[in-house]
Amino acid sequence: MHRKPRTLSSILIHAVLIVMAAINLTPIFWLTCAAFKRSDDSFAYAFLPWRHLERLTLDNFRQLFDMEPFGKWLINSIFLASAYSVSVVTLSSLGGFALAKYRFRGKKSLMLLLLVTMLLPSQVLLGSLYELMDRFGWINSYLAILVPSAVSVFGTFLFRQAMLTVPDELLQSGRLDGCGELRLWWELALPIVRPTVGAYTLMSFLASWSAFLWPQIVLQDEGKYTLPIGLNNMIGLPGYQTQYGLLMAGTLLSILPVIVLFFAVQKDFISGLTTGAVKG
Repeated sequence: MHRKPRTLSSILIHAVLIVMAAINLTPIFWLTCAAFKRSDDSFAYAFLPWRHLERLTLDNFRQLFDMEPFGKWLINSIFLASAYSVSVVTLSSLGGFALAKYRFRGKKSLMLLLLVTMLLPSQVLLGSLYELMDRFGWINSYLAILVPSAVSVFGTFLFRQAMLTVPDELLQSGRLDGCGELRLWWELALPIVRPTVGAYTLMSFLASWSAFLWPQIVLQDEGKYTLPIGLNNMIGLPGYQTQYGLLMAGTLLSILPVIVLFFAVQKDFISGLTTGAVKG
């Protein structure tokens, strides 16, 4: 008597989830279909020409890799996203470890100041940040992208909450065994908060991979462009005005690394975001 309502509710919940998943995956499916269409079929069919599948082609991908800049854009994006992820995860975990496990004068004031900085929209700081990068001589350099964003307040507090779950007794035992503070962070603390490392690595990689506004401002040479900038510049340029299949193929390839990384760290993603969520 009591199982039927549960079974019915379970079916309804799964049906709603399937519908929502289908709605969210429709743009990805459309993008995939558009990448394999000929240019003259881009607007002729909503998805695939089911009755004329022989019209599908790989020419869009061939032409894309025949373009010299595209390979550079891809390498540039991989380098910047990887370098940014490594630097921001490393510094954020160090900052979170310090805020969670050390006592020092002005700690609460520092945390309050960091929280206040999160209230400022990043766009407000673009003018002053550009002037600073210009004085350093970093315009048209990857340093202008990597250095200002190497420290993340959000990442620091995310790791602080995770580091609170590391037992103080374990750290004290490590100190008695002669471990230095960096070794405690690397060999004891980080393995315990590995889910947070995986989750924040994915978030950092995605943020850097899709970044557009600031790289568009500081990068001037076409050979240094990232994929979002390069693909955006393909719109409206002579020779690219009607090649939507080429643009869709580039867009499809640009999301594949993020999808691969997500499946690689998906086990840590949800658990990493909830680690320390109920501990102050």
